Amino acid sequence: MISKYFSAFCLTSLLLFAFTIMVSASVVDEKPLLHPLFADHAVLQRDFRVPVWGWAQPGATVTVSFAGQKKNATAAADGKWMARLDPMAASRKGRVLNVQSTDRKLKSQISDILVGDVWICSGQSNMEMGIGLCRVPDEIAAANYPGIRLLTVPQKIAYTPEATLSCSWQLCSPATIIKGPSGGFSAAAYFFGRDLHSELNVPIGLIETCWGGTVCEAWTSAGALAPLSDFASDLERVKEVTASPEKDQLGAVMDKWYQTHDPGTTNAWFKTETDVSSWKTANMPADWQKCGIPGYEGVVWVHHTFEVPSNWSGKEVVLSFGTIGDCDITWVNGIPVGHTDNFDKPRIYKVPATVIKPGTNIISMRVVNSGGGGFFGPAEQMKAYPSGDESSAITLAGLWRVQETAARAATGAPLIGNPNVCSVLYNGMIAPLLPFAIKGAIWYQGESNADRAYQYSTLLQTMISDWRARFGVGDFGFHIVSLANFMKTSDVPQESAWAELREAQAVAAKAMPGCGIAMAIDIGDAANIHPRNKLEVGRRLALSALANTYGKNIEWSGPWYKSMEITPKGIRLTFDHAQSGLIAKGDKLTGFAIAGADRKFVWANAVIDGSAVLLSSPQVPAPVAVRYGWADNPVCNLYNKENLPAVPFRTDDWPGITKPTDKQEINLLR
Repeated sequence: MISKYFSAFCLTSLLLFAFTIMVSASVVDEKPLLHPLFADHAVLQRDFRVPVWGWAQPGATVTVSFAGQKKNATAAADGKWMARLDPMAASRKGRVLNVQSTDRKLKSQISDILVGDVWICSGQSNMEMGIGLCRVPDEIAAANYPGIRLLTVPQKIAYTPEATLSCSWQLCSPATIIKGPSGGFSAAAYFFGRDLHSELNVPIGLIETCWGGTVCEAWTSAGALAPLSDFASDLERVKEVTASPEKDQLGAVMDKWYQTHDPGTTNAWFKTETDVSSWKTANMPADWQKCGIPGYEGVVWVHHTFEVPSNWSGKEVVLSFGTIGDCDITWVNGIPVGHTDNFDKPRIYKVPATVIKPGTNIISMRVVNSGGGGFFGPAEQMKAYPSGDESSAITLAGLWRVQETAARAATGAPLIGNPNVCSVLYNGMIAPLLPFAIKGAIWYQGESNADRAYQYSTLLQTMISDWRARFGVGDFGFHIVSLANFMKTSDVPQESAWAELREAQAVAAKAMPGCGIAMAIDIGDAANIHPRNKLEVGRRLALSALANTYGKNIEWSGPWYKSMEITPKGIRLTFDHAQSGLIAKGDKLTGFAIAGADRKFVWANAVIDGSAVLLSSPQVPAPVAVRYGWADNPVCNLYNKENLPAVPFRTDDWPGITKPTDKQEINLLR
């Protein structure tokens, strides 16, 4: 169910992360004079003292010139300098930013800089989902907006905050909007930015920083998470890595995890003599569900034998497996031949002639996933052939042996290479942006936290406060996409982790100043966790921003529960955001359930009465609680006359399926 748009954890990632940490400690000479965010085609935030920064030799004087302003700064002992430009009005005119340092006469000149509003666009795969995956060719063809500028932050895990990144700004066009992985630039972000650009008539800068399948705590700094005891263990594990920056010590951290939790590693299942007769069998390619381990996250070993023709003797052989979720290390005849740390990269490994032998050969593979796992390429991609002679290929599709070993649910996730660890995406994908001046942020995430929805409202509010403090522009606008309807509908009222997560999002949006919410409860897809209608998501996000960030006098939300009155005939509900009146889309109003003191919910008869809803049921003569839209994929149809769907809600505070029994923790959400 959780998206696979992310690289999973793998021992083979160790050298990369050791290198990352070493680069973070590099000398000043290796850092740029001007931070890479300040590049050709950038957008600077209007009406704010814009920080401009970079690195030079300690004590060097740096001069920043832009739009008739000239500001000086002095590089500190660590080489970092920062100047602040005076507030500027929006400008569509491309201007030049000049930076010059007395240190070795360094210069930097950046062209085509606009002044407007900058928005961070973050979350997991539904924010990451590119417009090219939404099947909207006419919208792509019309995406010619040179006043909208696009920047994508590279996906990166880091155990301490990064100072810089590799990036570039692009003018929005039909060509640039579809560039990049996951179908191009974020569709939800683009449609949001386009609506703001059209309504406000100012340049818009959109910074996409997303990673599919990731959890909220990964996007939150260690300092902000420290007071929350739920995350103490993860934070200690991160400290373990940062305290041991040498690559051999990092290797020891991961080796200890595998040796502790994975019998395949402990017993060297890559060896040819490994007995796999008791393992499951599966026809590959297949996902783990078809292999008899549905929903599995963790370590899986797979094994396959194939016959090599005698005329391949002495030749290098290429093995192709297609894509695998999420990462693997592969052995042939007990010898390691390759590894891949990214789910969306086809596996193609070259096996030396000294490893391959005529006759029976054995492939052993350790696969690790923290989302959907398995072999995902077409069967035609699973093949072996002599290097340079693909026409002689033999198939590797067919019967494989499969054995799961270290389930994430029982062992916890490995730390190295795992994006779902406290603070690592904040460090790698938010910290490098600080303190770039922004107008606000949009956020589409929560699917990966749904099993801990009881925790989410507190966590999300913590993250919002954290970002606001660190960007240093005050309580900037923050607008949340509520989870779309997904999975099967139910004929009877039921408990739902996704409903609890939506509640947590709504609680956070109402509790935090300057926040809003965009409902997607009516535009999801029961069969696809990635619904394609991102145009409407973007429109509703823009409505929330125009009202709550820009102060426009418009309706931005559907009906939001206000109060409940128990009457002799049942229950009467009133709503905010219903001044224009309520409507039901369909023959009758649906989605409401009521319960008595026994806490057993049944569907209610629901009738609209102006800006109120009247509920009753002969099965519940003494109702005490109401729920609306309370399901993974609810059938609900209450709207206001602005055609915005009602926010799902409940009036009870009974413990759900994700909340702990401790009353104090429950109260954190209310």
